[in-house]
Amino acid sequence: MSAPEPRVLTAAAHAEGIAPRYSIGTLVTRPDDYAQMRESFAAHGFGADTCEFLYLDNSGPDQCGAYRGINALINAARGRYVILCHQDVRLIDDGVNVLDECLRDLDARDPNWALAGNAGGVAPGRLAIRITDPHGADRRSGELPARVMSLDENFMVVKRSARVGCSVDLDGFHFYGADLCLNADVAGHSAWVIDFHLHHLSSGAKSADFFNLEKAFRAKWSRALRPRWMQTTCSLARLSGFGPDREVGRLAARPFAGLLRRLPRRAVSRKA
Repeated sequence: MSAPEPRVLTAAAHAEGIAPRYSIGTLVTRPDDYAQMRESFAAHGFGADTCEFLYLDNSGPDQCGAYRGINALINAARGRYVILCHQDVRLIDDGVNVLDECLRDLDARDPNWALAGNAGGVAPGRLAIRITDPHGADRRSGELPARVMSLDENFMVVKRSARVGCSVDLDGFHFYGADLCLNADVAGHSAWVIDFHLHHLSSGAKSADFFNLEKAFRAKWSRALRPRWMQTTCSLARLSGFGPDREVGRLAARPFAGLLRRLPRRAVSRKA
């Protein structure tokens, strides 16, 4: 039996009328911490005229993993943009007007963007960062905005019209930012680190759960991105990121395509 859909709760509703510009979704384990986060956002322009605040109550023993939780928050959101953030982030100076401008800039640069955040991986050994956290104050790395392959989970903005979500065959509380980015990339969208500065109170920790989920993450995406043959009703295609493999596959597919064309067609009878 599949697990029930997580129950998304409303902490602060948007004013009646048009849909909110932002839906701010959080998995909550410490209600007091979450209340301070909401106060921080409200003080920087994220009020009832533009936002709704949604959350999942993970303060008890029955916790919902981030992958299912994020999908539930995105599904419940009514805003044009869904901000997914940790309960221990606090806004400093940048508020709703700065975020609006950052997202307008992304629209001009790449209308197919789907995800934005404040930290992520650009390439092996290269990061893009704009954050204050226990590792340092007012940290900036890379030329922003920067297109990235992954995003840190402390703060992410999802363009709801892109229809991206987390994988349903992973669970836990790590790597879901990278998972979102990979799902977006497969669908033809992009992810970016933007110049939006906030304070993340936690430095993160690598427990045994981290390494177990890293193994599961590697296995899932190695399987999902494996080279393969794709047989449709009218074509045979070799799918691979390795150029020579694609070319060999293209040449090998020709005789199979000819064979399929020569197969006898069976008449399909229809009952009146």
